[in-house]
Amino acid sequence: MTDNRITIKPATGTWVVRAGGAVIAESSSALELHEGDYPVTIYFPRTDVAMAFLDTSDQTSTCPYKGEARYFGIAAKSGVIENAVWTYEQPLESVKEITGYLSFYTDKTTVEHF
Repeated sequence: MTDNRITIKPATGTWVVRAGGAVIAESSSALELHEGDYPVTIYFPRTDVAMAFLDTSDQTSTCPYKGEARYFGIAAKSGVIENAVWTYEQPLESVKEITGYLSFYTDKTTVEHF
């Protein structure tokens, strides 16, 4: 059985996201979200993301522990990387720290820690 408790804490160091040969995000103010047995997820403050590269997607999903997620594609030289980014614009109260933060799928982008 998966433990669905969520903890959020500041991520140490600097985190960088690359997609399609470009740096999409770089932050020393990222957050680490731990949820049950899932891998740690890094959330980047919107102010540290190159929002000009992101295209709003029609896709949404709902997590019973975080709320409704909205998605973005990344405009890359080779074309749009669909639904590579997500955000909880109005997360549930228990995870309100991720308001204004975005996270990136690691199978569609490269997320590095320095």
